[in-house]
Amino acid sequence: MRVLGVETSCDETGVAVYDAAAGLLAHRLHTQVAMHQAYGGVVPELASRDHVRRLLPLVRAALAEADAAPASIDAVAYTAGPGLIGALLVGASFARALAYAWAKPAIGVHHLEGHLLAPLLEAQPPEFPFLALLVSGGHTMLVDVAGLGDYRVLGESLDDAAGEAFDKTAKLLGLPYPGGAALAALAERGRAGAYRFPRPMLDRPGLDFSFSGLKTAVRVALRDRVLDETDRADVARAFEDAVVDTLAEKCRRALRATGRERLVVAGGVGANRRLRERLGAVAEEYGASAHFPRPQFCTDNGAMIALAGCLRLERGAVRGPSVPARANWPLDEAGN
Repeated sequence: MRVLGVETSCDETGVAVYDAAAGLLAHRLHTQVAMHQAYGGVVPELASRDHVRRLLPLVRAALAEADAAPASIDAVAYTAGPGLIGALLVGASFARALAYAWAKPAIGVHHLEGHLLAPLLEAQPPEFPFLALLVSGGHTMLVDVAGLGDYRVLGESLDDAAGEAFDKTAKLLGLPYPGGAALAALAERGRAGAYRFPRPMLDRPGLDFSFSGLKTAVRVALRDRVLDETDRADVARAFEDAVVDTLAEKCRRALRATGRERLVVAGGVGANRRLRERLGAVAEEYGASAHFPRPQFCTDNGAMIALAGCLRLERGAVRGPSVPARANWPLDEAGN
């Protein structure tokens, strides 16, 4: 089985070729960060138009890198949702048209399923079942993954996702867009304990998250203050520590409740160094193994979509969703 994957859920255009026997053959990605920096965030219409410009050249480049002719492709997988509806429709229309022209099946993939499966791209992939922490700019959730398409959401953010809180706090500190990575870099120079912010929802049972109050606590701490570079680094470190402590404790509770022996961490925030170190230690506490995708596959990419499409193709699930693209699509409706 060999699948071409297309990812256009937000502001990255990703294309990849995945082979069931040989693994990942090609991976191409174009990011729109420079285009959206002037606006301090993603402008949906601009994102959609840029996907239109980038897709065909990226497909040609990926096929050339994989030394693969269209005839060798068994299916075209694409991100069907959730995400920005305009961006999704560009990718869905392109992928389905390409599949029709090549007389191949088109497979609509749930974006979050792609992230959950991304660690399977690594040399030592986790086996099903496993506990997954999906932590990104749009989502923060704990998922019990029994198998492909069999997902049970154990807890999720009731407001801001962790990555969104990173970006908003970075903006409060005057850091450039996208702010999450810049805040993490600044936190590396911060002193532990110089500031302390709340660990949201750790004073109550359950596995849900809430990060809007943490962002507000930072805003209050910065009010009417002029910070030097040392202070800014200390605030960044205190914020990062609060997020990492919160995620670690929730993972600890979930491992205890589920008894899973593998912990998978995926999504953009999953590239954070301190979070990786902490969750590795948490998994070890419970005799579990921790699995992370390489940093380039933590953010949106075509490789995870190609992989998910290939796994579904192997199971005979070649039909896409009834609607080509869905801006909102609960993970537990991804289906088998």
